[in-house]
Amino acid sequence: MPCQPLRRSGDFLPTGKFASASRRSFLRNSLLTASGLFAATTPTEALSLFSGSANLHINELPEEWVRRQGGELHAYARYISALRLKHISVQQVVSSHAKKKGSVWNTLPVREDWRHISETLRVADEISVRLGTSVKLVTSAFRSPSYNARCPGAKPNSCHKQNFALDLSFHASTYAVARAARNIREEGKFRGGVGRYERFTHVDTRGYNVDW
Repeated sequence: MPCQPLRRSGDFLPTGKFASASRRSFLRNSLLTASGLFAATTPTEALSLFSGSANLHINELPEEWVRRQGGELHAYARYISALRLKHISVQQVVSSHAKKKGSVWNTLPVREDWRHISETLRVADEISVRLGTSVKLVTSAFRSPSYNARCPGAKPNSCHKQNFALDLSFHASTYAVARAARNIREEGKFRGGVGRYERFTHVDTRGYNVDW
């Protein structure tokens, strides 16, 4: 089934309890205990709340890709910064877009789709809290249609094309990551897909639940 528009029932809020003091400390330092910035759902709202450095290192990105994005690159980085993610860096999110398959470069999503990834990123941040570790790598986020078509095994109706999906690696087994994601979903924090692969875990907020 193709991805459906995100069904938002309110802000993502954690309710999990942590057995150890170290995990309680991790939660206190996490995004999920903070701030009204969490409520920003549109690019305009997020950019109005945050106008400082996006902590983006341009020299670590492919020069041609940077040139192709133009001014949208810094604007998108500021939008991601405004989400105040604690365990995923702006660099990780942006770098996941800066890829090429053959002669086809991937791109950033269009502005009207920026907000789609915000809930998925918050889910990923909460997975970090549950596991007591940070995100190791964002393998894939948004994929343009032409780039998605070049990705082996990618489906034509992939949620990556609508900017609802993340492929993530943590400093933990994919089994543990998928279990944490499904526990969060069972608590009613999001509706979406969780897929476990050998080297990464797919999480999306498509609006209905599916597992693989």
